Formats: sequence, C-alpha cells, structure tokens
Amino acid sequence: MSKTDYNEVPFHSLLQVVAEYIQPLQRSFDIYQQEYFLKRPPEFFALELCGEAGELANKEKKLWKGKDISLEELSEEAADVVIALFNYANSRNINLAEALVNKLEKIQPKP
Repeated sequence: MSKTDYNEVPFHSLLQVVAEYIQPLQRSFDIYQQEYFLKRPPEFFALELCGEAGELANKEKKLWKGKDISLEELSEEAADVVIALFNYANSRNINLAEALVNKLEKIQPKP
C-alpha cells in the first residue's frame, strides 16, 4: 500500500492494516529489545513511556511558546514514545494489534 493510499482508508481497511502490520512490528521490537538491552519489568517501561511522552509534550510546549523546535526533534521524541509503547506492551504480553482493533471498533462513530 502506498503512502497516498492511507489518505482515504475506509474503516474496515484500517482495521485490516492494523491487524496485518502492527503485530509483526511489535514482535520485531521484542526481539530487538531482548537481544540488545537488559531485561526490565513492565513498571520500568510504563515509567519510560511517561517520560518519553513528557519529553514530546515539552517540545510541543516550547514550540507553542514560539521557540525554534525542529521537525527532527519532534520526530525523535515521537519515535521514542512508540518504542517505549512497544516495550511496555511486550513486557505485559499485550497484543497491540488486537487491542487497537478492539479500541477502534469501540470508538468508531455510528451512522
């Protein structure tokens, strides 16, 4: 699927993409984390996730106040949040694809 295809993805297609791509990505992060980093408990990753989200929020606050914050800085912080989320989910054996599909189905506006 190309980048432009994502601009107008119907809801059922969104669920299919989430189910197809998130789980292998999550598995890959788990393998990477286990191979290169110390084993940590879920509480560590929950705190790490909060910290990384806080760093992203702080960059946004500075940007909102008129400071010069680059897209690269925001991108790095956003990536840190995603990594921390995968690490947390893996440490708790949370299937993010399944959880995300379930949540999207709950919040999908009804006609």
